[in-house]
Amino acid sequence: MPTFTNQALLSYNGIIYPSNVVTGEITEALSMTKTALSSDYSACGRIAYAISILNSGSTTLSNLVLTDDLGAYSFSGSTLTPLDVDALSVRYYINGVLQPQGTVTVSEGPPLTISNIFVPGNGNVLIVYEAVPNQFAPLFSGAAINNTAILNGSSLQAPVSAEDTVPVLEQPQLSITKFLSPAVVPEDGQLTYTFFIQNTGNADIPATDDLILTDTFNPRLFNITVTADGAVWTEGIQYTYNENTGVFTTLPGALPVEGATYTRDEESGAWAVSPGTVTLTVSGTV
Repeated sequence: MPTFTNQALLSYNGIIYPSNVVTGEITEALSMTKTALSSDYSACGRIAYAISILNSGSTTLSNLVLTDDLGAYSFSGSTLTPLDVDALSVRYYINGVLQPQGTVTVSEGPPLTISNIFVPGNGNVLIVYEAVPNQFAPLFSGAAINNTAILNGSSLQAPVSAEDTVPVLEQPQLSITKFLSPAVVPEDGQLTYTFFIQNTGNADIPATDDLILTDTFNPRLFNITVTADGAVWTEGIQYTYNENTGVFTTLPGALPVEGATYTRDEESGAWAVSPGTVTLTVSGTV
């Protein structure tokens, strides 16, 4: 809270007699907190933020303006903003009651700006909105996004600010795509299934983890050959296969997948993701 000092001067016949210095403090009637409702973020996720504004005074405060920097940071002389906000995601509550769209004016920015905020005396306001990480959001292990919201208005003694930091999600993020070749095969012909596994997350899947792929081939394959990134696999060591049921299963530890690598364009500051990949092929006779 802001403090102030004051001193009086007494003059007599050209002589100055100063008083003691008194110190006081102005306690703000308005307080604000900002909380991320998401524990972490990822390239495909959203971050929900809640800003709570409490007016402990009896005077209604109006025409307030909230500005959120959306995690803006400096890079090579430029300012980059790692979050985007959809204006339609903004929700504005007064004393717990949702207000109609258009009650406040929203500019997506950056920065995000919400105008015409009204906080009743001895009341509260809750503002909720969603942000989406963009190409300027760091995804490497240990990264985080810190953003600050500032509330301004002519009725305030001083701007009120609140901030929050959200760490990046620290785990693998997997996807798998399956291909068939050829699409048309004669009876007793050769058929190949190709599985393309990607990890866009910032954490490896080591051989000690139990990443397992299971597939039931229909029609069944016979005399199969299995390779992973070109290396031939051995049944019973890296996989099992039942020709009677067509069930194919990789064994625990056979499918390590490295985490993604992240590179930054030195001019634009945008991040590019290079996933860790494994290509598994299973060929056999139908």
